[in-house]
Amino acid sequence: METITFNNKSYPAFQASGNAAQFALPYSNLLCKGRGYDIGCNRVEWSLPGSIPIDPLINPQFHASRLPEADKVDYIFSSHCLEHVTGDWYGVLHYWCSNIKPGGTLFLYLPDYSQEYWRPWNNRKHIHVFTPDVIKDAMVALGLTNIFVSGVDLNNSFMAIGEVV
Repeated sequence: METITFNNKSYPAFQASGNAAQFALPYSNLLCKGRGYDIGCNRVEWSLPGSIPIDPLINPQFHASRLPEADKVDYIFSSHCLEHVTGDWYGVLHYWCSNIKPGGTLFLYLPDYSQEYWRPWNNRKHIHVFTPDVIKDAMVALGLTNIFVSGVDLNNSFMAIGEVV
């Protein structure tokens, strides 16, 4: 198996190749139905199938804090994006939820604190660091229901889903 090493710890090499969303697709394909956004997908071909890709590399007009002005969507899917947003990440989550229809889904796939290279003081592209408990608490504070948060997977990442009321 190809590995990468950081601080004398080995990690699977796929963690450095991008397209982390591929590890969440089996679940997101079941839960993200209807019209929705994939925020921070980086490339159209990496976006959740059937979603509207939102990434400044695809269309500089839209990004995590500036979504198209349209009717609310059925879901927002975001993989390895929230750790990059400048400023108030909780405010960004609140904004995303305000753009989802009642009964719609917020689906996050996030890097976990357990991968040392992804911590902001080691990887300057990351501004925030998360754990499943922190994101679950934020989702509760946002008033989401049916919240489910996974443990950490082999990509040193976790999934968090919640339903907008």
